[in-house]
Amino acid sequence: MEINFLKSFTLACGLAVLLSACTGGTKNTTVTDSTTTDSTLAAALKPAGPAPEWGKTIKPEMQVVIEKLSSYGDKPLETLSAADARKNHTPTDAVMDLVKQNNIAVPAPKVDTMGKDIDVTGGKIHLRIYTPKEGNGPYPLIVYYHGGGFAIANLDVYNASAQALAEQVGAIVVSVAYRLAPENKFPTAHNDAFTAYEWAVKNAVDLKADPAKIAVVGESAGGNLAANVSIMARDKHIMLPVHEVLIYPIAQADMNTESYKMYQNAKPLNKAMMGWFNEQYLNTMIEAQDPKISLVNANLKGLPPTTIITAEIDPLHDDGIMLANKLKAAGVKVNTRNYEGVTHEFFGMALLVPEAKAVQAYAADQLKAAFK
Repeated sequence: MEINFLKSFTLACGLAVLLSACTGGTKNTTVTDSTTTDSTLAAALKPAGPAPEWGKTIKPEMQVVIEKLSSYGDKPLETLSAADARKNHTPTDAVMDLVKQNNIAVPAPKVDTMGKDIDVTGGKIHLRIYTPKEGNGPYPLIVYYHGGGFAIANLDVYNASAQALAEQVGAIVVSVAYRLAPENKFPTAHNDAFTAYEWAVKNAVDLKADPAKIAVVGESAGGNLAANVSIMARDKHIMLPVHEVLIYPIAQADMNTESYKMYQNAKPLNKAMMGWFNEQYLNTMIEAQDPKISLVNANLKGLPPTTIITAEIDPLHDDGIMLANKLKAAGVKVNTRNYEGVTHEFFGMALLVPEAKAVQAYAADQLKAAFK
């Protein structure tokens, strides 16, 4: 068991508990009525300045988070080594600090967690497994891949998403700590991601999960990994996920799309950072055209029904739209939803950002429908 993780939950768990606070844990909230926040909280979240030049349409609550993130004064990630970049503050830090400053109560988790190390080619990786406290199973199973450009972040930074999915869907979630670049170059993260999925399929029954109800979910780089897992499962003739949820995924290599141009200076993700991520993970820039990175160049036929979520103020906005169109052209059932006035990484901010609460409910609804 990850005892230290649980003991320090209130202060160090990331955003997942916060998500539970505003979504009522396992209680499902519809998309339409989930776009309101507590009036006292909303009143407390007032931006200190005008909307940034790169995001004139930004919602006030989203802007407060970005202002807090900017207040730390970290050096631009793209100017740092990977080791130093991992020491920068994250959007999770910003939300947690705002929660403390506004005395927002953090409820106890509605899941139990345990850690598991598994063998992969050339080493081991760590999994964090979330199991709902309610019910006895068998539960549906979600394999979740965090973001960070294949080079930064970890399970704690993205704990929000994994725990909230477990609580709202009523599913076991296996969150995968794939190995990071530049210590582990392409395609290490992709291979780790698939090995973790294989492990989940083989061990579903032992986890108290239903082996016929397995989905994959990922954010940003993790969205790319989740889609690749489905492709590899198809090609290797093992059980396909019943659904995939791709949240602002990296899906192509052209950094001159309209959204890259419009939001090249956005926070928390900008164009320069995406170039830096490529430098960390890829052996050569030619690999950016590889179908594993540029999913729009991949064979997408026969993939599971897919939900793609995008944020308006995000260089990767157009990546998600392009991938959705390619999937549809390949005959895949696709649902998409874009959220206005929010940035990359908004998915895990539901206590503070109403649109994040809405997207959380939407993703949970999509997954629950797939598991029926």
